[in-house]
Amino acid sequence: MSRMKTVVERLRGTSPVFSVEFFPPRDAADEAVLWRSIRELEGFDPAYMSITYGAGGSSRDGTIRNIARVATETTLVPMAHLTAVDHSVAELRNVIGWYAAVGVRNILALRGDPPGDPYGEWVPHPEGLTYAEELVELVRSLGDFCVGVSAFPYGHPRSADLDTDTKYLVRKFKAGAEFGIAQLFFEAEDFLRLRDRVAAAGCDALLIPGVMPLTTPRTLKTTIKLSGAACPQWLLDRLGPLESDPKAFRAEGLDVVTELCERLIAEGVPDLHFYTFNRSKATREVVQRLGLVPVRA
Repeated sequence: MSRMKTVVERLRGTSPVFSVEFFPPRDAADEAVLWRSIRELEGFDPAYMSITYGAGGSSRDGTIRNIARVATETTLVPMAHLTAVDHSVAELRNVIGWYAAVGVRNILALRGDPPGDPYGEWVPHPEGLTYAEELVELVRSLGDFCVGVSAFPYGHPRSADLDTDTKYLVRKFKAGAEFGIAQLFFEAEDFLRLRDRVAAAGCDALLIPGVMPLTTPRTLKTTIKLSGAACPQWLLDRLGPLESDPKAFRAEGLDVVTELCERLIAEGVPDLHFYTFNRSKATREVVQRLGLVPVRA
């Protein structure tokens, strides 16, 4: 078997690519849906794929089990998520070692949200870590891993201001992270301003925009919640009147996302990271529109 590629190696080409993110299945039926989506997207040759890391034990087990299947049963480059929530350093070492054993070389190192309330007070495990940069350092110390972190176009909810947020992001890169994936945002300029802030701080780390296809009113509400910012009026004006017409909402929502992605590609982003909700159809439609699917000989 050839050496497993890293995320950064996969993004070094001359043209933009895309990647996909899934979440761990809750039960056997969920797992079947997840694997159908993985197989449907595998032929589109995403640069890498990831599975998020939940706060609960069964969710974490699902992440670990399924990322191992991706590493051993598919042609995809897997990236494992890892958070410091409710983990001692010894437990983190154990998970990182297990990832290495199954051939996973890419890890997204996240402090993680307090269980039950993403905006609640962070309480570290008594034998654990407090900051994402500490997790980055731990992962890098335990093997030849390519490590990514999260970035926040509007600033982390707990950051005092954008300057402070940029300082903490740059510290994660200095700790050894090689790329950052931006949380959800509404307009290309929101991501581009983040990129400019990091560059102005003297950091040339790779930044990747996170994108969610807007297929239903629920996905729009999720985007608003996860972004931590107010939805711009122009977007509400475009999608709001269509909420009672699922087909029209989906068509307009995918147009909005395609336009966003076209603008980002024009600005030289190396990769578009799609949050899939464990479904593949909308992502496949958008990447086909953008011409990001490899041409088969």
